[in-house]
Amino acid sequence: MATNDIKDNGMKEKVVGSFPGIPTLIVLLLLLLGSIWLFAVSAMAFDGSGVVIAILTALTCLACLPGFYMVEPNQAAVLSLFGKYVGTVKEQGLRFNNPFFRARKVSQRVRNFESGKLKVNELEGSPIEIASVVVWKVVDSAEAVYNVDDYESFVHIQAEAALRAMATSYPYDQGDDEQVALRSHANEISHDLARQLSERLNQAGIHVLEARISHLAYAPEIAGAMLQRQQAGAIIAARERLVEGAVGMVEMALDQLKKKGVVELDNERRAQMVSNLLVVLCSDRATQPVVNTGSLY
Repeated sequence: MATNDIKDNGMKEKVVGSFPGIPTLIVLLLLLLGSIWLFAVSAMAFDGSGVVIAILTALTCLACLPGFYMVEPNQAAVLSLFGKYVGTVKEQGLRFNNPFFRARKVSQRVRNFESGKLKVNELEGSPIEIASVVVWKVVDSAEAVYNVDDYESFVHIQAEAALRAMATSYPYDQGDDEQVALRSHANEISHDLARQLSERLNQAGIHVLEARISHLAYAPEIAGAMLQRQQAGAIIAARERLVEGAVGMVEMALDQLKKKGVVELDNERRAQMVSNLLVVLCSDRATQPVVNTGSLY
């Protein structure tokens, strides 16, 4: 069954009113005391009808007691009558409704959930360990109660499923400047994860406030090899910048020598000087200069 079909056939929250509990309780207590007084008076006067009325009144007051329930802040009471959804009460405090109504409490407070570490293959096939933190709340109590069997378990399972699907859609490391990767684009990954979770949890009346990755690492069996690859990539990137800077410095030195007329170099000597300067600038160790005390040629 498609998701749209589930949403179309599911329940939608309908807010209904309720009676204030404390005044209603006071009225019932007065009626109960009145029925006790009437029973005593009727019994002494041998008035059978008065005794019956007193007993019925007392039984009615006692039968109304299951109609009381508490609603705390950021909580909703979902009311049903013999399995049929009646409505949702969100008024705080002690409330009273039909004693035959069943009130199921649903918390609408903000909650968070951290998934366990999942082992999945990222886009390039490398096994990784990934976990996420999801911040969510119930916004439609009727959908949360009637569209899914257990909405808390539904959140946990769908969060892990969305995390697996998202992790397989991106590489761990960035291959080029425009590629979105798990390690380098935290904001984009979080937005995509939140979007996928919202699509999955919308049918349960749940709104995803935030979803982000809390743990990301290569699987232990390839962690060493991937660390070497990252180190090699970092060394290559550093060498590229070093060579780029050295070429610029050599070009600047030759231009300054020619501009100021310090020395005139033929192509052979110019190439030798470029080679020496590049060795000095690009070497990862301290160079030992050789001083030429003879002629240039």
